[in-house]
Amino acid sequence: MKLVVLGLSLSSSWGNGHATTYRALLRAFAARGHEVLFLERDVPWYASQRDLTDPDFCRLDYYADLDELARWRSEIAAADAVIIGSYVPDGVAVARLVRGWREGTLAFYDIDTPVTLAKLERGDEEYLSAAVIPLYDLYLSFTGGPTLDRLERQFGSPMARALYCSVDADAYAPVSVPKHWDLSYLGTYSPDRQPTLERLLIEPARARPDLRFVVAGPQYPEDIDWPANVERIEHCPPADHAGFYSASRLTLNVTRADMIEAGWSPSVRLFEAAACGTPIVSDRWEGIDDLFAPDREIVLADDAVDVLAALDRDLVSVGEAARRIVLSVHTAAHRAAELERHLGDAAKAKNKPEQEERV
Repeated sequence: MKLVVLGLSLSSSWGNGHATTYRALLRAFAARGHEVLFLERDVPWYASQRDLTDPDFCRLDYYADLDELARWRSEIAAADAVIIGSYVPDGVAVARLVRGWREGTLAFYDIDTPVTLAKLERGDEEYLSAAVIPLYDLYLSFTGGPTLDRLERQFGSPMARALYCSVDADAYAPVSVPKHWDLSYLGTYSPDRQPTLERLLIEPARARPDLRFVVAGPQYPEDIDWPANVERIEHCPPADHAGFYSASRLTLNVTRADMIEAGWSPSVRLFEAAACGTPIVSDRWEGIDDLFAPDREIVLADDAVDVLAALDRDLVSVGEAARRIVLSVHTAAHRAAELERHLGDAAKAKNKPEQEERV
């Protein structure tokens, strides 16, 4: 299969989780014998922070604007499938342009589904509009559960399928390093995540000055009152993630408000930390127990008391159990097989009316 992907960023993981998701998925997809072209909007923010410029699993090219995107018109038209991702600049215009260039399968990969739908409810069409959703033959959603039915019934998607994030099992595995932190958190600052971070990491840090904590990720405001025992790391590149998790006795998962409301929205960080065998403490949302068994494969916490109790437990077996689950069903190899199947189903559904007409 020849696949073209227009995504937010493959080249830079700075301030976004899209890059690691695309890297794992497309590497595994290429390993199945497929050819991939990734087209990325050339923007200053990512251009100055690139940590992957020459991937060995796909071609990576850049376009400055919609006019320059036309340089790849023939390849986009001839591809077996084209995927446009969430948060692609001028995403609505890109979708209309690409749909006009090709008759074949066109999919939307939403790594931010609950955020996307909340934006649509507000009339915010930054990268997707309700009007273009039916133009996509397939809506690949970061979120499963009832959201898939909503995409089809309310928004007219011909086919909505869950395609959760995943983990590159070769890049994320336990690393033999000393335990440097008792509780860690890896994630870019988000206003709607910050109250949970305050409740589940900063409050426990204040209560236990004898323990060591760390928050890694960019864009945190300077006025946050970090306790003295909370270390700050501005950016932890993907190459350092496995070592970061392995140096953590326990790591925290924090979910955005829209994703908690939708449920069934696992962060890529869940799978990455679990693949490293690091025990996870997470906020609660519907569907998380479909992925990990509470207390056996993950610890769920509502407040600082729950986190402090977890910090007093030996959770090695919890981390090991979560790693087994991830390696059995949540690796990039599993997702690549799912993507292949979903694209095949969409192509069959698209061609079915023509076949029935010929009969």
